Amino acid sequence: MAAVGDFSKQIVARTPEVAGGLLRQIIEFAIDGNTAFPGAKATAARKLQDKSDREAAIDALISSHIALASAQGFVTSVGGLITLPVGLPANIAGLAVLGVRMIASIAHLRGYDVEDRRVRVALTLALLGEDEVRRLITEGKLPTTPLAVATAPVFDPDLERAISERVMGSLAGRLGGKHLAVVVVRRIPLVGGGVGAAVDGWLTFGLGSYAKREFVARQALTRFSED
Repeated sequence: MAAVGDFSKQIVARTPEVAGGLLRQIIEFAIDGNTAFPGAKATAARKLQDKSDREAAIDALISSHIALASAQGFVTSVGGLITLPVGLPANIAGLAVLGVRMIASIAHLRGYDVEDRRVRVALTLALLGEDEVRRLITEGKLPTTPLAVATAPVFDPDLERAISERVMGSLAGRLGGKHLAVVVVRRIPLVGGGVGAAVDGWLTFGLGSYAKREFVARQALTRFSED
């Protein structure tokens, strides 16, 4: 317990440059992928080919990432590790990469350019989840929503740094919350892994639902602005 709490404090205390660098690694890996892990565009294209309909492909994307998050949550909760090219604990890195790839795939299918730095900052912000984004906006700690960031007229490096700090702290805090749930049942064989899988799957479902609502089709935005 103490170790997780200490790590959360270390993440929050990191400089904006370090936090931003770690998140850029996560985002680049999630969007670009590699030979063993298809990136966001490739994943979106595959689902679209299977479903032949963008909205059906988005639903399939969310379902598949929930399954993946639950599977990696089970493994890491019972002591396994997932090898990813970021300097973070396996569960944080795994959830973040899957979350970003899912959100980026949804945004791509809705017509957003995931290579655009504004869109990438918006994807990062969406990792906080709807409730946290809304709370931070209400408290004046963040100025706007992922959609507004993605469609802003210019890229804002100061906003990128602020969002990076918030997201890194949030990811560390989520690990601490999940760890507490697992510790409660750690004496029961394999149940800790089951709790981890359920929590990771639920978090991913929430992020997918939020991204689906937030990143409305660019064509719809264009029609609205013309009207």
